[in-house]
Amino acid sequence: MDKMQRPAAHAEQRKNNYARQELTYQLQPRFDGQFSTYGIDPKRRKPSGTKAAIIREKGVNGDREMAYSLYLAGFDVKDVHMTDLVSGREDLSDVNMIAFVGGFSNSDVLGSAKGWAGAFLYNPKAKAALDNFYARKDTLSLGVCNGCQLMMELGLVYPEWKDHPKMHHNGSGKYESNFINITIPKTNSVMLHTFEGARLGVWVAHGEGRFKLPSDKSKFQVAGFYSHQEYPGNPNDSDFAVAALTSNDGRHLAIMPHLERSLFPWNWAYYAKGRKSDQVSPWIEAFTNALDWVKERNKR
Repeated sequence: MDKMQRPAAHAEQRKNNYARQELTYQLQPRFDGQFSTYGIDPKRRKPSGTKAAIIREKGVNGDREMAYSLYLAGFDVKDVHMTDLVSGREDLSDVNMIAFVGGFSNSDVLGSAKGWAGAFLYNPKAKAALDNFYARKDTLSLGVCNGCQLMMELGLVYPEWKDHPKMHHNGSGKYESNFINITIPKTNSVMLHTFEGARLGVWVAHGEGRFKLPSDKSKFQVAGFYSHQEYPGNPNDSDFAVAALTSNDGRHLAIMPHLERSLFPWNWAYYAKGRKSDQVSPWIEAFTNALDWVKERNKR
């Protein structure tokens, strides 16, 4: 059946690799699984004064998980739909972080967030809001899954590139949903710089998550690798097994795996042994890193 549904070579790879591509974990040094370590109050009701915005388009479905992740970290989170930007009701001038969420914008009819990108490119108010946000030096952005596709489509990670890479169909030709390992290298990413050497579990769920990148690795900053080079551990056949890219200054992160859907131990398909007291998963640190960075900039 697998050979009938996808290229035979990928079916063979799955057969050969599924039992030997183990889920193993190496947690980052600071992580102890407790809310208190990160200054988190899960029942917080008072505003913190540090604002983030969820950017969503019709059809996306990752907005609530992302909003909760940012809220737990300490952001005051506002919901911004593309109609708000197109009409001028929102201009992002009062927020320091934006998150383009995952899902299926415009039902993915045009593929790889192209329709969503068009809403920015061909609406002057939305485009001005985005351009002004990225021109500031006190801002961060995160794009996950469909949002990662959007950032790549708009050239937001490496705006200086004339041939900015875009996302491509998975090598299997199929939508891939799986719980896999991702390894974080040394990186200047604001959100992931404290994760160096960590190997974590995370969900993937996408049909067009393949990074096709230039052979000269020095041109881009990798913020995450799939821990296994071959399919299905590398679920989309991305070049160099890349799972995430960050901008040269580390402020903007485009990542295919759903860190916001892997935020708690019970979210993981398999969690690290001997950690039954953990209140939160290692991924919370990415969001608290973002908050700490913004708060430090606001002091200046």
